[in-house]
Amino acid sequence: MTPVNRIYLDNAATSFPKPEAVYDAVDHYNRHLGVAVGRGAFDQAVELQGSVNRCRSRAAELLGAESPDRIAFTFNCTDSLNTALHGLIDSAAHVVTTDVEHNSVLRPLRELQDRLGIEVTYVPVDAVGRVAPEDIRAAMRPDTRVVAVNHASNVTGTIQPIADIGQIARNAGATFVVDAAQSAGHIPLNLAELPIDVLCCAGHKGLLGPLGTGLLYVRPGTEERLRSLRQGGTGTQSEDDRQPESLPDKYESGNHNAPGLVGLAAALDFLTERGIDNIRAHEQQLTAQLLEGLAQNPGLTQYGPTDPRERVAVVSITLEGFDPQDLAGILDDSFAIQTRAGLHCAPRIHESLGTKQAGGTVRLSPGPFSTAEDIDAAIEALRAITS
Repeated sequence: MTPVNRIYLDNAATSFPKPEAVYDAVDHYNRHLGVAVGRGAFDQAVELQGSVNRCRSRAAELLGAESPDRIAFTFNCTDSLNTALHGLIDSAAHVVTTDVEHNSVLRPLRELQDRLGIEVTYVPVDAVGRVAPEDIRAAMRPDTRVVAVNHASNVTGTIQPIADIGQIARNAGATFVVDAAQSAGHIPLNLAELPIDVLCCAGHKGLLGPLGTGLLYVRPGTEERLRSLRQGGTGTQSEDDRQPESLPDKYESGNHNAPGLVGLAAALDFLTERGIDNIRAHEQQLTAQLLEGLAQNPGLTQYGPTDPRERVAVVSITLEGFDPQDLAGILDDSFAIQTRAGLHCAPRIHESLGTKQAGGTVRLSPGPFSTAEDIDAAIEALRAITS
């Protein structure tokens, strides 16, 4: 049985705990609404539609999107990335990506290589997992259709220079797709100021919503070349057997995850009230505390930037003499500290770091509800293990 006083440091996988309002919203939906989104005109359906509309508006506001209809709901960031990559690429073409990407980018691209014969250039990263814009520029070709880069690594926490990379893609006429799984909700984003064509987000990580929620932002004009992968009922234009071209309906076929979206709406309300800047400052302080404390352990190796301003609150480590899975197990069993061990679905970055053959790293990822005491406990536990 999981201890009640557990210290949860696996927010990079999914955020926990959620704001109380998220639990209340999901419970209210399940007990008192229980209807489908956009499929009725009775009181409960109207109330639900209002919550979903608020979710879309809050998301657009937090991300700096031009309008709420630029935000489509998906089931997770992987769903958003698949929609982007498969929807943009339907013939042989060239794609530029990097060695720091998650399998949610690497695997769709591999499938497109196998099925369509696309060519992919994997841009290397430096010792802390950072991509150099000049390397992206050097990889571009006349037939480059898409550039896909994550905003922050789920292994090293490194924040990538997406403004510079996006401008390179735009100048070359390529569509810029950004994986914001580890940055949305953690770092202020303003799409009005960034050259991003498609932004893919997880609703359940930094945005603090329930699992099974995601966001897909599509810049005006990009929908003309981004196909819908799913066709079906949208609750609109039901007389037409063609998928609507209007947004967000083009990418939202079938019933929504209604309890997830009302929970996500409550989470976005919480983020708006607390402020992403404040969350960023809190997590940056915890990251600095963690990096400083871990540096005192001589048998431990940290990966990623040493400056907490250059990373999100994701810290990967290895400990001499310990397999990552064994170390995570000791932290859980003996100290009730919950982390994640392994390759974190990002094998190429572990090749770059030299950690792949050893089974990856142990990842500690505090969140907005983590405390300085939690970080001290993790530092002391690792110190005790090596003493």
